[in-house]
Amino acid sequence: MENVYEQFFFLKYSGGWSFFESYSLPVKLREWFVKRLIKQLEDEKDAMQSTSGGSSTTQTLASHNQPAPPPQMMGRNRQGS
Repeated sequence: MENVYEQFFFLKYSGGWSFFESYSLPVKLREWFVKRLIKQLEDEKDAMQSTSGGSSTTQTLASHNQPAPPPQMMGRNRQGS
């Protein structure tokens, strides 16, 4: 029974399904959607890793690569006064 709840949670969390939608599916169809969603997420992860060469895509902001503040914020201090 716990496996069924895990499927409901997975479809809700990763697929955006409602509990009622997951519950209403025939068992074999729900299992297919779970397997297919797992495959999709793995394919997307692999694509992201191959695009970035497996390295992290985080960037540290320094003085030379920080975005400029919006014009309306220029000349204000951090407390907004």
